[in-house]
Amino acid sequence: MNAAPALIGYAAAVGVAAPRLLLRTTWTHRSPNLAVATWHALTVSFTLAVALAAYHLAVPTEHLHAGVVGILHTCGLALGTGSTPNPDTADALAIALPVSLMLLLFGSFAHQVVRARRARSRHLYILDVVGRRSATLRATVLEHDLPAAYCLPGRHPRVVVSRGALRLLSDDQLDAVLEHERAHIAGRHHLAMATAEAFAQVFRWLPLARHAREQTAMLLEMSADDRAMRCQSSEVLATAMYEMAAAKVPQGAFSVGGPAALARLQRVLAPQRRPHPALSLSMAAAAATVPLIPLLVGCIPTMG
Repeated sequence: MNAAPALIGYAAAVGVAAPRLLLRTTWTHRSPNLAVATWHALTVSFTLAVALAAYHLAVPTEHLHAGVVGILHTCGLALGTGSTPNPDTADALAIALPVSLMLLLFGSFAHQVVRARRARSRHLYILDVVGRRSATLRATVLEHDLPAAYCLPGRHPRVVVSRGALRLLSDDQLDAVLEHERAHIAGRHHLAMATAEAFAQVFRWLPLARHAREQTAMLLEMSADDRAMRCQSSEVLATAMYEMAAAKVPQGAFSVGGPAALARLQRVLAPQRRPHPALSLSMAAAAATVPLIPLLVGCIPTMG
């Protein structure tokens, strides 16, 4: 029994139908961290489905190996050992296709990380020259009249605020903005964003890739908003977001403003209602299980 048709159908469902269903739900904005994990779980599941489908298409005949080695060989993980025959041309191609896809994704992720790091490094050099470190704010202050506040995550993280923002914001608003930026650094949100960007770069034609990138960016901002509201009220954060909505930031930085500021303002000002624990638990279980489905579809039919 060949699993390629089932894997292709599953990949189509995850890549096209699943994003539409997830976008219609309301719990994602109430639990942004779990929602980010769910979007990333879908991208992992799609990738595994495509990789295994390519393997089974290249080797359409049923494998005769049994036991653990046979399962690994079926899933495209056995590169040839003493317990298995040397792979022929079809087997070599079957292994090369999924491996190439994985290398392409890892290469895209590395490209995103390195490009953002270089941009941040250039900006950090400028900040060291023109900025002033404030121990009280735990941030770098720029002598600039335009209001701006952002963070540069990574190995040498930095929170940056301009003199214009210090004049514009009240103490409570400034505290909310700075806490928002620290949340991005503490949560390593730049890595989650780089993962979504890498997937979108490889599968740019795919609805899942487009929506995962857009939703990850917005949900990470919502997650940072939640941390800011632990130390300040939602009204304080909302007014700070309004004041800083038009602020510009350098490449590779996170800001309290941004293109999703309107949706986030509506969320912040709406009554906060956490998802029911049963819903959160079920969605967490689904996020953990979804990446395993392609392995079950691709491996189990050939084990007998």
